[in-house]
Amino acid sequence: MTLKKFAPWKIQAADKFRLADVSTRLPKDSFASDDSKKSKSLFERLNKLQTTLYAGKSRGLLLVLQGMDTAGKDGVIRHVFTHISPLGVRAHAFAAPSEEEKRHDFLWRIHSQLPGKGEMVIFNRSHYEDVLVPQVRGWLKPPMVEKRLAHIRNFEALLMDEGIAVLKCYLHISKAEQKKRLQARLDDPQKQWKLQASDFEDRKLWPAFMRTYQHTLAATSTREAPWYIIPADDKSERDRFLAELLVATMEDMNLKMPQPTLKPGNFKLV
Repeated sequence: MTLKKFAPWKIQAADKFRLADVSTRLPKDSFASDDSKKSKSLFERLNKLQTTLYAGKSRGLLLVLQGMDTAGKDGVIRHVFTHISPLGVRAHAFAAPSEEEKRHDFLWRIHSQLPGKGEMVIFNRSHYEDVLVPQVRGWLKPPMVEKRLAHIRNFEALLMDEGIAVLKCYLHISKAEQKKRLQARLDDPQKQWKLQASDFEDRKLWPAFMRTYQHTLAATSTREAPWYIIPADDKSERDRFLAELLVATMEDMNLKMPQPTLKPGNFKLV
């Protein structure tokens, strides 16, 4: 599997990128598959790569998941990562900054959650929240927004220099599909706990969020840490797409098992 397969969904020419031009659904038969054998093979490959990452401890991987409410950040984590060993894998969800976090720079709370070598860490929301929401709400003036975007580019370049691969995925959902999913949460007592007043407030600001996402993604998609747009209206397609992208990314990392510390031929079981 190669990353070239994902080029149509990778932000490469920032000046030409238009989020509205990217469909929230995949072309027919492009990634999604109900073939159980192919799915098993895919997740076996993912598990093997994660085991190699954990054993080798020469690289780390940060997976950033961003998207509007109901785009499926929780669902991706639940469905894709259930297939791999929990050793060396963890997820962290970022909410609004606490009072203590507000007393520090906006990246302060991110550092302690980053992966070490041998780890894979999934960010459910991320450092991008401290650029996206303040832009939409008007809490940051444009010059400060641009400074934060520059800090993020430098921050992610630092991670890459230290051997941490950065894979950033925007889960691209349509407004119509979000309406269906919000209604489903309203109707299901088992899902109502997920709802917050801000979900409905943000929906009213949909055009502003789309403009802000477009600007932010384009400004921070670099050769080392690109953004990929994940069509997310169909949940199974979304999960399959991200699993294949993750496998291709890890294969590109050239991961290797460490050399054994002993010679197996010197030992015999009795």
